[in-house]
Amino acid sequence: MGIYLNPNNDRFRQALNSEIYVDKSGLISVTNKKISTEQKYICVSRPRRFGKSMNLGMLAAYYSRGCESSGLFDNLAIAKEGSYKMHLNQYNVIYVNMQEFLSGSKSIQNMIENLTECIMIDFEDDFADIGFHVKLGLTYNMKRVYAKTGIPFVILIDEWDCVMREHMNDKDALKVYLDFLRSWLKDQDYVALAYMTGILPIKKYGTHSALNMFDEFSMLDSENLQRYIGFTDDEVRKLCEEYSADYVEMKAWYDGYKLEGEDLYCPRSVVRAIDAKKFRGFWTETETYEALANYIAMNFDGLKDVIEKLLAGQEQTVDTRFFTNDMITFANADDILTLLIHLGYLSYHSDRRTVFIPNREISDEFVTCMKATGLWKETIDTVLASRQLLSDTLKGNSQKVAEAIEAAHRRNSSIINYNNEQSLRFIILIAYYYARESYDIIQEMPGGDGFADIVFIPKPFVDATAFPPLVVELKWNGSAGSAIAQIKDKHYPDVLTSYKDSLLVGINYDKDSKKHECVIEKYEMMP
Repeated sequence: MGIYLNPNNDRFRQALNSEIYVDKSGLISVTNKKISTEQKYICVSRPRRFGKSMNLGMLAAYYSRGCESSGLFDNLAIAKEGSYKMHLNQYNVIYVNMQEFLSGSKSIQNMIENLTECIMIDFEDDFADIGFHVKLGLTYNMKRVYAKTGIPFVILIDEWDCVMREHMNDKDALKVYLDFLRSWLKDQDYVALAYMTGILPIKKYGTHSALNMFDEFSMLDSENLQRYIGFTDDEVRKLCEEYSADYVEMKAWYDGYKLEGEDLYCPRSVVRAIDAKKFRGFWTETETYEALANYIAMNFDGLKDVIEKLLAGQEQTVDTRFFTNDMITFANADDILTLLIHLGYLSYHSDRRTVFIPNREISDEFVTCMKATGLWKETIDTVLASRQLLSDTLKGNSQKVAEAIEAAHRRNSSIINYNNEQSLRFIILIAYYYARESYDIIQEMPGGDGFADIVFIPKPFVDATAFPPLVVELKWNGSAGSAIAQIKDKHYPDVLTSYKDSLLVGINYDKDSKKHECVIEKYEMMP
């Protein structure tokens, strides 16, 4: 048993000892199928605090010959798999965190030398009878150990991409690092499994990847690993039941990452919310807003308009194909949006090929970033005014509502898009930004004899007497009164029969005068 070679199972034992533990040992059944096959190279990229290191600690505890781990796994899901005993504690495991070595090194070459030396020291302790040739390097000596023992290696690398993130402008250093990984791992018989985790997918050079033997699983395409990338909806529901946490509010705060059709939550945020017995931005506490600000400030290809659209709760089509998997090579807004997906600030819907802000936690971080940096003052002014707008709406103060929407429209619409029906809808959505704390907002909601433009439905944990449903109808060169009449004539509120009453909101925009008109009426549902 060494520090980096054949580690003990203390890290995984600590995870199991935690009050909240979600069994992700099913991942092992996936990796067991790939042991000593052409698919033995796995690279999993996902945002910070999504359980990457915990999964690696689990894999190390399971495969390492430096410990006996049946007592940790016998009651977990993997124990029911036929391959469980076959691979349990049967491999020489090398487990390294690249960030640890990078932080203590003067250069990339120095980092590689330090890593090699540390692993070799462990080799000398575990395989003293084999004999080593230190000058011939890590690869040769691993071949020698494998030839003498017949036991292959499982190589686990955490934060593999830290070099790409911290030395992003040093192309020569990056090439040295990637060439080291390739020579260490590629086409080596001693590798039974190589499993790397990081935030970024593998860097591309031209049309080829430096590590093209790896199968990649990312926030864009997780294939069959999505359930191990975060907490699933079923897992969160069970946790909420066990710890008496509000599932609906938990979902609003932390759900929204969509992978292969499955809803995923950030594990850290869910665990911290249960532990603290409150909801707030726990994942974003581990980041600084500067990381987000640096990218959205670039404003490639009208990125400002895209971010405003996302803040309004809408989706944006994105082409992720040309992202070069680094943090400096950006040709357009799509590249920035793709990076933000990998960093966890945006979610990606693979079927629609769209991005969106996943949940309230991340949405609040965008607002915090803009407020703190002074970016896009017009948008922030509209967001900050949205609490008062909702209050005036609920009080039926139609004149103030019209004035607030007119101000928002003026601040946030370009001259080209100002006289545009879609522009008015967008303005309504962003002007009511903070309404999302209390409402689910649905566009084109079917009801009665047609589709209501926008309907605000109170969240289950909200008092519907204080926050009644809002049915909003928009008019263009018409009248707010005719909007109210349309709501009634087409019976849009009929879908809201579970509520005692609702508010009908008619909003009209006059193209010539650029004036806005609003009428608000209380509507009592029929018994």
